[in-house]
Amino acid sequence: MQRMNDPATFRLNGREVSLEGAEPTESLLRWLKRQRLTGTKEGCADGDCGACTVALVAANENGTARFEAINSCLVPIGQMPGREIVTVEALADGETLHPVQQAMVDCAGSQCGYCTPGFVMSLFAAYYTHALDDGATEGNLCRCTGYRPIREATALLEAAPLASDRFRDALAMPHAAPESASLGTFFNPATVADALALKAQHPEAVWVTGATDLGVALSHGRRVAPAFIALDRVAELHVLEVRDDAVRIGASVPLSTIESQLAGVFPALDQMLPWFAARQVRNRSTFGGNLGTASPIGDLLPVLLAYDATVELRGPGGIRSVVVDHYFLDYRKTARADDELIVAVSIPRRPATVSASYKVAKRQSDDISIVAASYALALDDERRVAHVRLAYGGVAATPRRATSTEAFLAGKRLASDVVDAARTMLEREFAPIDDHRAGAAYRRALAGSLFAKFVAEHAR
Repeated sequence: MQRMNDPATFRLNGREVSLEGAEPTESLLRWLKRQRLTGTKEGCADGDCGACTVALVAANENGTARFEAINSCLVPIGQMPGREIVTVEALADGETLHPVQQAMVDCAGSQCGYCTPGFVMSLFAAYYTHALDDGATEGNLCRCTGYRPIREATALLEAAPLASDRFRDALAMPHAAPESASLGTFFNPATVADALALKAQHPEAVWVTGATDLGVALSHGRRVAPAFIALDRVAELHVLEVRDDAVRIGASVPLSTIESQLAGVFPALDQMLPWFAARQVRNRSTFGGNLGTASPIGDLLPVLLAYDATVELRGPGGIRSVVVDHYFLDYRKTARADDELIVAVSIPRRPATVSASYKVAKRQSDDISIVAASYALALDDERRVAHVRLAYGGVAATPRRATSTEAFLAGKRLASDVVDAARTMLEREFAPIDDHRAGAAYRRALAGSLFAKFVAEHAR
């Protein structure tokens, strides 16, 4: 691993490769194509189709490593120094196919072949993490073969006995987390202190974590900023603390980690994460990124509002906490100062509260929300509303709570007439826009009907 002033290299298919002279904002996908590694395909360049999937080698806490499927179209090459990547070209051993490749052949899982390398790499990562279910390829689209033979290949792999091979042996070898590194004006610090020092030296730089949002802009050639400070290798931001009263989630903890390690703790979060995006995206996306972009349709933000989360910020003046309801100021504007970074979010645990999330989009998964809603509710011994949070995305310029309707519901029993009145209030509480995803009237109707659905399912 190299330090900031060392020549930038990374490990590609088992060998060290120099990045000297590479454009740091170029996507890993485009860089691979220029190296004539054309097995990794470009489909959408948005992280939606999975044709560009590669495997990132990520260090575990016990010193071993794992493979994570990621979209190479979204990862700037500036984040690669000190990392390790495996592409589809490295899987076969001479003329002997890897078991994943052989299963696809045996089950006729490829027709035109364009999407096949992406499917293979998703299954490759899942093969070594024992996650060979339908979710293994949820982020991969096939337009001609059909999914049945690919699912058959997945089932064949799942049923096969585990065997040692060069990849499994390599993962068991000692692996350390990558150290700080840089490529041009793309900086990868390893501590929060170093990140803040870099920001002071380069005030024009923007923060980046998993790059699942920023990577789309860069992939399409947009000039985002003259410099970048990546936070994905800062160990302090990867801490996940589960306490009796609250859970503190580091800003750079990937959503896939949250999905597995916090399963069952926050039902509204459990229900939103599978629809957030595909596994490749969840392997890189973070709470810090969702809060940093502050999109009004960020799927996790209504969850944080419903649970009364607190955002922890750190800057030159020290650490401060902001209640998430006061964090969003205007369209993509927040209470975070430009020289502050998001350190963590803390979510209180309320055992007596029922909660749930809903997402409505044009397709079931891997799509931007039309409306996302998260609810939290507690009833007293007389079945009156003692606590209520109704949070929405997609209905205003920021993620918002329906505070007027919450006030109306406080102290009331959720009889049919009360629910109907609350539904009407919700339809009037927001002023959403018309856009290519949906009309304002439809969004207002969803705000009311989703609440009625929540009451019918969880509060009767």
